[in-house]
Amino acid sequence: MTTTATRAPLDPSATRRWAMLGASTLAQAAAAVTIHGPAFLIPSLRDQLGLSLAEAGLVAAAPTLGVVLALVAWGLVTDRRGERLVLVTGLLTTAAAGGLALLAARSQDPVTLGLVLVLAGAAASSTAAASGRVVVGWFPPHRRGLAMGIRQMAQPVGVGVAAVSIAVTAEQQGIAQALLVPALAALVGAVVVVLVVVDPPRPARVEGDAPNPYRQDSYLARIHAVSVLLVVPQFLVWTFALVWLVEDRGWSAAAAGSLVGLAQVAGALGRIAAGALSDRVGSRLQPLRWVAVAAGLSMAALGAAAGLDWAVAVPLVVLATVVTVADNGLAFTAVAERAGPFWSGRALGAQNTAQYLVASAVPPVAGLLVEEVGYAAAFAVSALLPLLAAPLVPTRRESALR
Repeated sequence: MTTTATRAPLDPSATRRWAMLGASTLAQAAAAVTIHGPAFLIPSLRDQLGLSLAEAGLVAAAPTLGVVLALVAWGLVTDRRGERLVLVTGLLTTAAAGGLALLAARSQDPVTLGLVLVLAGAAASSTAAASGRVVVGWFPPHRRGLAMGIRQMAQPVGVGVAAVSIAVTAEQQGIAQALLVPALAALVGAVVVVLVVVDPPRPARVEGDAPNPYRQDSYLARIHAVSVLLVVPQFLVWTFALVWLVEDRGWSAAAAGSLVGLAQVAGALGRIAAGALSDRVGSRLQPLRWVAVAAGLSMAALGAAAGLDWAVAVPLVVLATVVTVADNGLAFTAVAERAGPFWSGRALGAQNTAQYLVASAVPPVAGLLVEEVGYAAAFAVSALLPLLAAPLVPTRRESALR
């Protein structure tokens, strides 16, 4: 059986390609505000609802649980129905779920709020595979690392927007008003996608020409495993940097949110640099190994400095934020390139599902750990995971970029 999947001009102008990259990046950033924004509600959840740190962490992790439940399904729909449809549908549903979250917050019931945030996260996860597929589909291999690095900057930028806006809004106007931020971001993202994004072309498919890449070797599975190990320190810093600055360092929520926001912007630039480096050296995985080592060292240094109450702990939390996010674009691009046009949606869904499955456990588990041994020890323990990840990177099996 043969089907033709070409749905757009084969060679759009460079301006159009970059416009679609911008729209994809905006869509992913809007999703990131929804998925990661509740982490910045933790101080208000504790103050306004009387939750423990572990309980507040569980509510903050609710969107990531939704991501885990929906990612592979969204990837399958992307493979079969196209990127534009998935992005628009997912973002509009995210905005609607954000409105429900606002109502749930006004009820003062953390269980209801958590359940609605699961729904919001499930809807927002639509952007993970679809926006990445837009970039991989429209950019040639020698530009793809840079392009994907730009697209991957969306996540730290979204987290930065959430850090600057959500914590302060929740503190001054309440949790319900703060939840307007992700709903509005998703709505804006949907409008831009409708105006700009066109599905990239795919070759005509003949039955049997798209074998399951997971049955060929362990290449994709190893990248998934590396990404899972690296996501723990990333989410630990994202979730608790602001709370640590407020509770241990005595900062205001506004000042802490501003620093975290600036750190996320720096992390976004770091993702671009990592992507550009991968184009330059002709490898996605060798830079990924370098990032893993750097992440382990930076988290160890942060843990030591925080434990000794050194002033350098504050710039080190910024450094750790930058380094621990630099791997995502590299792994994401490597997975898409190896999986190919007929499997990349599912492979990227599996990649992100594995990451978010672990990431959803980080806030509540780390919250318990912090309550028992403190922030410094939690930072230090997480340094072991990137060092375990480094030798797992399958650099010897990587094909030359073409």
